[in-house]
Amino acid sequence: RRYHGYQLVDGGRFTLWGPEAEGGWTSREEQLLLDAIEQFGFGNWEDMAAHVGASRTPQEVMEHYVSMYIHGNLGKACIPDTIPNRVTDHTCPSGGPLSPSLTTPLPPLDISVAEQQQLGYMPLRDDYEIEYDQDAETLISGLSVNYDDDDVEIELKRAHVDMYVRKLKERQRRKNIARDYNLVPAFLGKDKKEKEKALKRKITKEEKELRLKLRPLYQFMSCKEFDDLFENMHKEKMLRAKIRELQRYRRNGITKMEESAEYEAARHKREKRKENKNLAGSKRGKEDGKDSEFAAIENLPGFELLSDREKVLCSSLNLSPARYVTVKTIIIKDHLQKRQGIPSKSRLPSYLDKVLKKRILNFLTESGWISRDAS
Repeated sequence: RRYHGYQLVDGGRFTLWGPEAEGGWTSREEQLLLDAIEQFGFGNWEDMAAHVGASRTPQEVMEHYVSMYIHGNLGKACIPDTIPNRVTDHTCPSGGPLSPSLTTPLPPLDISVAEQQQLGYMPLRDDYEIEYDQDAETLISGLSVNYDDDDVEIELKRAHVDMYVRKLKERQRRKNIARDYNLVPAFLGKDKKEKEKALKRKITKEEKELRLKLRPLYQFMSCKEFDDLFENMHKEKMLRAKIRELQRYRRNGITKMEESAEYEAARHKREKRKENKNLAGSKRGKEDGKDSEFAAIENLPGFELLSDREKVLCSSLNLSPARYVTVKTIIIKDHLQKRQGIPSKSRLPSYLDKVLKKRILNFLTESGWISRDAS
């Protein structure tokens, strides 16, 4: 009402913090300061000072806001001493076979700048100048979405995009294979020295056959996982052999490892004594002229080239020394070529059947001419 008894005494010239507050900021200046901090943001003190008025410098504006609104009672009441971490990390780990991450980060390529230029490799982008299926982008380079496209055109464009995505996945799959199996260092000839330093165990024939059977599954596992699988299978085989050996010791009454060494030494002596006895008996029979064991082959060519054990073998198999030497040469030659990684096709004579071949292979293995894997 016009006739009420109230009147405006102070138009914003009183202080909010009392007369003892430093600087004597009026309520009008406080309002302008809060408007400025909302409009220009914390730290933009020059624009805030211009908004408050020419009577306040940027340094005064900063000191007043920090002392009254941050470190003062108002700041202590609004800002807690310890701010709890209310942020939850929802990212999934990139490792693991069932990780929902789009791509697992690839290990970096350890190649020099000159080798990068030779390959056309860009390390910061992990791309090559010439990628697999270089023209894959032409499928979508000319696509555009128009408001007047009918359903057939939309589906056709979606099919093009799907084809492009499949090409990108195949490109990434090839990159992963090249990185996983170290094909780039192999192309540059870097892994030869590393392979010579890290000598791996010899792969048996059974393991080679198993690797060939499991080759279709290589796409579902990494190189390291397959190496670990076969290494664990080899350890299992060794453990089973050790268990059978310990069970044999137990059947013979041996309960301590110290006794097993004595048992093996005694067993070796017995076998050696038995072998020497058989050889001595065969020699004695030849010297006495009574039913000589080598009577059928001693006059054949190549008899003098054979050892005593080979003479016994040829006599028992009714095989001439010349034929035995031929078979022995072919088997040892094939074995050496396989060890060197040279593919070879064994061409044994037609007169050698499976029984003779098995007997000769076992003899050469026991004599140390070839390894047990080859037999």
